[in-house]
Amino acid sequence: MSNYVIGMDYGTLSGRAVLVDAADGTIVAEAALDYPHGVMDRTLPDGTPLPGSWALQDPRDYLEVLEKTVPQVLKDSGVDPEDVIGLGLDTTSATLIPVGEDGLPLSFHEKWAAVPHAWCKLWKHHAAQAQAERFTTLMGEDLLSHYGGRVSSEWVYPKILEVREEAPEVYEAADRFLDACDWLTAWLTGETKVSACSAGYKAFWRKEEGYPSRERVANVAPYLADVAETKLDAPVLALGQPVGCLTEEACRLTGLTTRCVVAVGNVDAHASVPGSGLSRPGELLVILGTSACSMVCAEQEHFVPGICGSVMDGILPGLYGYEAGQPSVGDTFSWFVKNFAAEEGFRGLDEKAKALKIGESGLIALDWWNGNRSILNNADLSGVIFGLTLQTRPEEIYRALIESCAFGFRTIIENFESHGVPVEQVYACGGISLKNPFLVQLYADVIGRSIRVSPVLQSPALGSAMTAAAAAGCYPSLQEAIRAMARTDYITYEPDMDAHVAYDHLFLIYRKLHDTLGRDLSVLMQELKKGGQLI
Repeated sequence: MSNYVIGMDYGTLSGRAVLVDAADGTIVAEAALDYPHGVMDRTLPDGTPLPGSWALQDPRDYLEVLEKTVPQVLKDSGVDPEDVIGLGLDTTSATLIPVGEDGLPLSFHEKWAAVPHAWCKLWKHHAAQAQAERFTTLMGEDLLSHYGGRVSSEWVYPKILEVREEAPEVYEAADRFLDACDWLTAWLTGETKVSACSAGYKAFWRKEEGYPSRERVANVAPYLADVAETKLDAPVLALGQPVGCLTEEACRLTGLTTRCVVAVGNVDAHASVPGSGLSRPGELLVILGTSACSMVCAEQEHFVPGICGSVMDGILPGLYGYEAGQPSVGDTFSWFVKNFAAEEGFRGLDEKAKALKIGESGLIALDWWNGNRSILNNADLSGVIFGLTLQTRPEEIYRALIESCAFGFRTIIENFESHGVPVEQVYACGGISLKNPFLVQLYADVIGRSIRVSPVLQSPALGSAMTAAAAAGCYPSLQEAIRAMARTDYITYEPDMDAHVAYDHLFLIYRKLHDTLGRDLSVLMQELKKGGQLI
């Protein structure tokens, strides 16, 4: 009798399930569902308007993904539910949910349905920038040295402070604030245990110290001093550890049985690391999708400015995991094609852009269409294109946008290495890496390194299935599960070193513009973004 596990991956726009043979990682069935409510950035379902920089979701959509996709993979595969012994899941992060005493999101209740702060705040909810700046200024350099020196508006503490200051009644009503991955595992098992990954990267949790002290938080906001004890209190587990077994209600929704063990939740990008077969220090993975995350592990901790964090057990147990990222990659390309080149489409633009010589257009872009996560960590920065003329063509702008994302990625790699974190091999996964060879080759040329692309389209879901296999006892550790279940038939892109030399010159220009506009003149973008008047 074979043992099977299910991996669930909750992205920005949709969720999916894969049914996996725990013995060798073979995906035997998969199913996906677009979220019925998608991303709510203008209004709530009842029409309540949302301010700028908001991005919410409805957690009911997450349950509907379970209800539709899990029975579908069971049906398509013919696998007996009794043979499914584990379930693991990942979500976008920090996607923060205020949860009531009944364990349900406050937005599920009629009382809170028209209150925006009672809803689930998606990772790209950037309205807490002012609160993030206060944490950056007052939280303490010793703590923030583990997080690149700055606090992101995407993270847990700024979002909670935003709720406390703008909707104190929601803050008081919330029994806990849970990352989406932790709320889902709690709903499935009836046990609230949170992930070292979500807590470590998004809520300042440190394995050695726990959450920040009352005194440290009170220095930022006295009325938030007890937040760790009152709103974040739950055991923290390393990846691959079990939370519990499915409840009867969860079994009715999914068609699984109560013998199915649920692994502690993960962050979608981080789940891609095991899903892409990486299990050792020095292997950097970039996930190329709507946004991009770059992750690498090391045996020692180094203080790296501008990253999203260095967390023990955050990516792989027993190692320090380092995370950096770019909040708009595929989203930037989609924005351009939709608004300026819809008739041409991606395929047509790719062919025309590929035919251009390096530097031919005279354009340089800055990849900040949704702010900058690494290394400037400023959500108020915005996209820029330099060198436009009356002769500029759409394919030239499109190529400049791709090059800008590649330059941003190179900046991240060089930032890691210049601060002691080795990058020995670069890997890529995600839809763009499999669908766009032109882009991956351009990335290899820009960074001057080979890139190995995972052949698995559903890398996060497979990674979550690996955590399920470890949690269910199929393997003694997550690393052992990775070695047994990963696919390693990578598609390798070697850099054209002549192209790399040509890109060196453009990269220097990019870095000068990056530092000037991102540091010295960033206030100009901030004024424009909030509609202020320049003086």
